[in-house]
Amino acid sequence: MPDFKTPEKPARVQKERGSMTTFYQDDPQTRIATIRSGIPASIVGELSSTMGMSKELLLGSLGLSRATISRKEKDETTLSKDESERVLGIATLIGKVQAMVEESGDPTGFNPAHWVADWLAKPLPALGGATPASYMDTFEGQKLVTELLSMSQSGAYA
Repeated sequence: MPDFKTPEKPARVQKERGSMTTFYQDDPQTRIATIRSGIPASIVGELSSTMGMSKELLLGSLGLSRATISRKEKDETTLSKDESERVLGIATLIGKVQAMVEESGDPTGFNPAHWVADWLAKPLPALGGATPASYMDTFEGQKLVTELLSMSQSGAYA
């Protein structure tokens, strides 16, 4: 799983992260500090691998430039605040799904990252037939997708 700490940036939040679900569990101030300091560009490839989703599809759904991310990965630099926020939005969604499954039953054998990747690609009637992935490039879109997911758990949305 991705490690969000970067020793070369002293202002970075240095908290060790064991999995994608830990970002979801962090307090808002920690999440904000992580976004402000930027996450390593290499997280994009790790996230794509964790999700079993092609990097191209992940970048496309987040509205991120392949060339920019590749350059930042090569240079071992961090993502901008905006880029970090979009990428961490996916991590938050994965964490939310993991928490939902743990609250609702036995998570044994369940892979929240793969489930999220599959769910993002499926058209939803609540989105007028669009896929949740097509909303992941903005904060408001990510918020809408997260709300739809929450409603599905409560049975308010079918």
